[in-house]
Amino acid sequence: MTGRNWTRRDISLLAGATAFAAPVVARAAAGAPRDARPATEREISHSEAAIHQEIDFTASAAHLYSALTTTQEFDKVVQLSLAMNSNMKAKLGALPTAIDAEPGGAFVLFGGYVTGRFLELVPDLRIVQAWRAGSWSPGNYSIVRFEFRGERAGTRLIFDHAGFPSDAAAELAWGWHVNYWEPLAKSLA
Repeated sequence: MTGRNWTRRDISLLAGATAFAAPVVARAAAGAPRDARPATEREISHSEAAIHQEIDFTASAAHLYSALTTTQEFDKVVQLSLAMNSNMKAKLGALPTAIDAEPGGAFVLFGGYVTGRFLELVPDLRIVQAWRAGSWSPGNYSIVRFEFRGERAGTRLIFDHAGFPSDAAAELAWGWHVNYWEPLAKSLA
């Protein structure tokens, strides 16, 4: 990001995705009422993987929120991450960290390997993102939710991640620790 003033358009282009569209609503069969519920149990998935993590930080909710939504601050996290300090760095790409922290704003992280858009931003309380890894099939996005709760000695981050390829669950759960939580704690120390 050094030496360039990035615009929202630049960040959106870097994200490499068109505007994140609203969910598509399935059309009801001819003659079915508009509010018809799924007719069979097999239309509902009960086997999707999800990640739930709770991490305690000594930093305030305001500092955590800022670190996750500010380009310069999150780039410190990226530079301290295992991904950037291992042989994985060659796979990540060379795009700079770019964060447009506005609803609908794009983000580009870890050299372009992680991209997405902000769906909801409630300062110091909650961040919700459409989030994807570069190894996923085009158009596949998951939902990540960061919630901040003040604790006596800092902040508890309550994190939920859903909608990702189920075979990626173990790697993602581990990756959140070594690429987000551990370097985030170091950068805020």
